[in-house]
Amino acid sequence: MSRPARALLDATALRHNLDRVRDHAPQAKVMAVVKANGYGHGLAWAARTLAAADAFGVASAEEGAALRESGVTRQICLLEGFFDAAELPLLARHGLEPAIHHEEQLRAIEAAALDRRLSVWLKIDTGMHRIGFAPEEAAAALARLKACAGVGAVRVMSHLACADDRSDPATKSQIERFLTLTRDMGLEKSLANSAGIVAWPESRLDWVRPGIMLYGAAPLTGAGAAELGLKPVMTLQTALIAVHRRRKGEAIGYGGDFRCPEDMPVGVAAIGYGDGYPRHAPAGTPVLVNGARAALIGRVSMDMITLDLRAQPQAKAGDPVVLWGAGLPVDEIAAAAGTISYELLCHVAERIPRVISNESADERG
Repeated sequence: MSRPARALLDATALRHNLDRVRDHAPQAKVMAVVKANGYGHGLAWAARTLAAADAFGVASAEEGAALRESGVTRQICLLEGFFDAAELPLLARHGLEPAIHHEEQLRAIEAAALDRRLSVWLKIDTGMHRIGFAPEEAAAALARLKACAGVGAVRVMSHLACADDRSDPATKSQIERFLTLTRDMGLEKSLANSAGIVAWPESRLDWVRPGIMLYGAAPLTGAGAAELGLKPVMTLQTALIAVHRRRKGEAIGYGGDFRCPEDMPVGVAAIGYGDGYPRHAPAGTPVLVNGARAALIGRVSMDMITLDLRAQPQAKAGDPVVLWGAGLPVDEIAAAAGTISYELLCHVAERIPRVISNESADERG
């Protein structure tokens, strides 16, 4: 019997979450963001399951080429653009659409002799202050792209920095700045990320770019995924591999950080930081054992965690343990561990098998 740790992926939930995007922005085209191995779910699988999307967003040419090689024919945007002029022939060959966000990229694309014209996305910095042309540089950059022999269609985008907080005025300012800058450009526009899609209607323009909401995690602070009508796509699951009666005062795990306050059953589950479970998850972080809550105790090890089973004295080796997913939101575990759901999902290790349910024949490829 193989190690019981599994990431169960629900294709129906992923399609449902895409439908929720359409509900919020029915007039917009959808660029489904599948970078970072589909947020840990699998790049090709996520794209196949999201085949109803209008385009896909990835971080690099390598991810874009991998999608093409898996059979994806939709538009693919490289959200960080290209990193070196040597990549441009690959982009042209695969029809990948880079974000153009700084002067060196402009010079490279102006100097390139390509067999195929590139569609590109002009990236404007409206307040994120990460990548993108400054507002006062945008018009000149656009003029150069339009004059470039190697460039075909041009679209324009920016990125919201604080949209997860409905009370933050920075988002309203960014939206107004972007709309003012692009009003007379005559280009298709994209601004809304997951939080923008859910909470900021004015940001839902020609294109929307959902990421985390597709995978069933909440893009907003103070609002749970279920409240937003999202379903978890990944359930990280394992099983108990041992249950022991421990005496009052006995120390559990590395460093003896947890000492049993009374005689109690302690379970050991086959999952750890080597699998992507957060090492810094503190005692008290919840899991589900046989569908009921139990608490993490002791330090997370590379391959194992220990659990307080006082509320489930009947639990035994082989019983299922859910770390997050169905019945236990990943956002709750992320908050307990002092991180975000994005990190937990993206860090699920390759050694964890992905087991897919509710997949159509077309999605199986």
